[in-house]
Amino acid sequence: MTAHPRLSLNQATVKHADLRTTLGVCRDSGIPAVGLWRESVHDTGRAEAVRLLAGSGLRLSSLCRGGFFTAAEGRARRAALDDNRRAIEETAELAAGAAPGSAAVLVLVPGGLPDRDLPQARLRVVDAIAELAEEAGACGVTLALEPMHPLYAADRGVVSTLGQALDIAEQFAGVGVVVDTFHVWWDPELNAQINRAGRSGRLVSFQVNDWITPLPADALLARGMMGEGHIDLPAVAAMVQEAGYRGDIEVEIFNQEVWDSEPGAVAGAVVEAFAKHVLS
Repeated sequence: MTAHPRLSLNQATVKHADLRTTLGVCRDSGIPAVGLWRESVHDTGRAEAVRLLAGSGLRLSSLCRGGFFTAAEGRARRAALDDNRRAIEETAELAAGAAPGSAAVLVLVPGGLPDRDLPQARLRVVDAIAELAEEAGACGVTLALEPMHPLYAADRGVVSTLGQALDIAEQFAGVGVVVDTFHVWWDPELNAQINRAGRSGRLVSFQVNDWITPLPADALLARGMMGEGHIDLPAVAAMVQEAGYRGDIEVEIFNQEVWDSEPGAVAGAVVEAFAKHVLS
């Protein structure tokens, strides 16, 4: 089966594959784009990662991840902001060397609760993006804030809805949002907020997967292959398409069974499931 021309394999889907292997299975499966993770870039070495991506002929759809902005002012917060500055530089360098049509998009995970003050934690996310947005713009990098399912508000993502993410992004030039089906499929305002994101030019990344039940013991690993769970993926894809998004569509799956499978087989399954359950 021929891979869809907008399909991208997010590296998290083949978590245990190194960068060279990930790029190879994309090429072998005909997948034209890849979403990279910083841990793999660092393990490979930044210069070598740039070289390998440039030689692969693949587009870069995003780099994961920056963010984790919710610590109170102090050493930990300054370290997080400095790490995000490095992530911005890495995104720019990787995208510049990748195939034409690449996106210099840095995905931001908001961060969880350092205490019990949820409103204050959300304000710290705003403050961090305010500090970084101009620097990102100067590098040609778009910051993409990812709202996360409320299940993760305590430990990972205090921004829980697409509307909340847009309320933040719209305050700054060069800041957009991620629509990840796992995190937003349940939202009764989803269609309206995707339309809003499209109208304001803030829809900069689209990730697909499925919500499976029963949830595993580690809820982080509850993402299934498209078609295995409860999400109406064609409906969400249609919303995103109608909102004007024409970029690559990443398949990002956190699932132990998928991770334990051979990367080439996973890539082949991604191609088939994407065609059957997302876009043909």
